[in-house]
Amino acid sequence: MKPRLIVDSISFELTINRLCYQLIENHDDFSNSALIGLQPRGIHLARRINKRLSEILGKKDILLGNIDVTFFRDDFRRRETPIIPRSTQMDFIVEDKTLILIDDVLYTGRTVRAGMDEVLAYGRPKEIELLVFIDRRFSRHLPIEPNYVGKSVDAIAAERVRVEWKEIEGEDKVYLYKP
Repeated sequence: MKPRLIVDSISFELTINRLCYQLIENHDDFSNSALIGLQPRGIHLARRINKRLSEILGKKDILLGNIDVTFFRDDFRRRETPIIPRSTQMDFIVEDKTLILIDDVLYTGRTVRAGMDEVLAYGRPKEIELLVFIDRRFSRHLPIEPNYVGKSVDAIAAERVRVEWKEIEGEDKVYLYKP
């Protein structure tokens, strides 16, 4: 079956803008906050948000990191093929900061749980928030809810949501793939 476009490139950019202004409402100048992208695809959203926040606020020193949760996942030893980890970059202290974990799609919540575990290995943040571009609301395996949502999508387990990034696929779009 042909994939259904659920977010086009114009809505994509508007959604990122809206998320940035929501973050500004809660974090003011980001002097005690940091953005953390979850590998592999949450880092694209985190970089875009960081860039847009810097433009809006006229501030270039908003903290940005990314983490690879491979070895913090509860299923990493259950896979038939070996997992190849990506790099983690945390060039700042997390102690007493509000951290905003950022991912492209929230599905079961397992990646976010692994991300929280990894962040706690770096210290004790004041608070951890979650920002996702797409929230698949009815698919949680863990009691995890985002603080900031780009778009909510009601999809059954057999359906797949794919966020495509200009940097990788050439255009910003979100598709829903049905079986």
